[in-house]
Amino acid sequence: MAAPPGNPADTQVHGRRAGRRDRAGSAGASTRASTRAALPVPLDRLLLASLVVLVVASTWRFLTRHTMADGGLLVLALAAALLLTQAAALRVPSGSGRRTALVLVSTLACVVLVLLAPSFAWCAVPVAFAVLGTLPAWPATGITIGLGVLVSVAWARVTGALDLTLVAGPTVMALVTVAAARALQAQAEQQRRLVTELVDAQAELAEEQRRSGALDERNRLARDLHDSVGQTLTSVGLVLSAAERDLERDPARARARITTAAEATRTALAEVRTVVADLSQGAGTSGERLVVALRGLVAELPPGTVGSLAVHGDAGDLPAPVADALLLSARGALANVREHSGASRVAVTLTALDDEVRLDVRDDGRGFATTPGRAPGSRGRVDRRGHGIAGIRSRTEALGGTTAVESAPGEGTSLSIALPTQRGDRS
Repeated sequence: MAAPPGNPADTQVHGRRAGRRDRAGSAGASTRASTRAALPVPLDRLLLASLVVLVVASTWRFLTRHTMADGGLLVLALAAALLLTQAAALRVPSGSGRRTALVLVSTLACVVLVLLAPSFAWCAVPVAFAVLGTLPAWPATGITIGLGVLVSVAWARVTGALDLTLVAGPTVMALVTVAAARALQAQAEQQRRLVTELVDAQAELAEEQRRSGALDERNRLARDLHDSVGQTLTSVGLVLSAAERDLERDPARARARITTAAEATRTALAEVRTVVADLSQGAGTSGERLVVALRGLVAELPPGTVGSLAVHGDAGDLPAPVADALLLSARGALANVREHSGASRVAVTLTALDDEVRLDVRDDGRGFATTPGRAPGSRGRVDRRGHGIAGIRSRTEALGGTTAVESAPGEGTSLSIALPTQRGDRS
């Protein structure tokens, strides 16, 4: 099924999947056309060792019953050629034309050898396995059955009489050998196909995780910019609006407000530089810097709002991601206090435990109703922006923490954030 128009990301994913299916189909077709599978190296060596044992035993039996005048020299030469070609085939990569040629030469040497000396009949068994592991399916099947018939004829010559069991036995063994080899090849091909599909699935999963990680990072940046630069620039806008109103009736106060806005603008610029530095260097906010930054945020509360900061426990060795999240959350919470609460008092508390750190921000402002149809902690314009406390909650949950908001009209607001630090596990 084609990807919907206008969705290039989905089109790319479907294209990658289609490409993988095409490659898998081509590989499967090639395998079906030539269902040959190279024998594992230990089995190759085992077959060669068994061939050596059979050739040595057959040679001893031939020499004890015949003389060199009975063609012994040719028989020994063919036996040596059989061993040498089989050994040489092991040193050639599977699937190559040279290996196929060596196996065919060894098969021919085996046929001639068995026709000259029936004592070598059982040498055809390891040769048949070499054929099945090298040649395509149907030629290998025909040659293997032919070798089985050759063994039957050879033993009939040895016994001097045609015995149906000696004909049927090797022939049936040849057929069973072919069937077993084909079944093993089909199973091996199925396993290779499953491994290929697993590798493709893992690659697709890794790609989806990369895309999801990039999306999460964009969302994190949006929250961070909202809770840092966005809140600061909002304050600048409010101060400049007040300065514009005071420009005619109280120029001195207007100039003071403009100075405050300029300082806030410089703060916003510093925050932008901090975000850029974090992206390029992966720098984090240490526990000591967190406390200093919290003091600065409390000191920046507008006139008429009394702020306090209390620190309990040792926050000096907080992990950088935890300290970053707490600072950004505190900045967003205090920005909400400035813009929406109308509070006269704000208390910020940082409590560092062995395995957890808590940040509490309480104000005595106008509060709000946490109705079921509304996200906890949402207030007017914060809802419309889509960040604020919702962003704080998302950031906290990403680090395995929890966020609690308690508020009621006229009773102020309490925001509590708890983040795990795993410091209690340190030895």
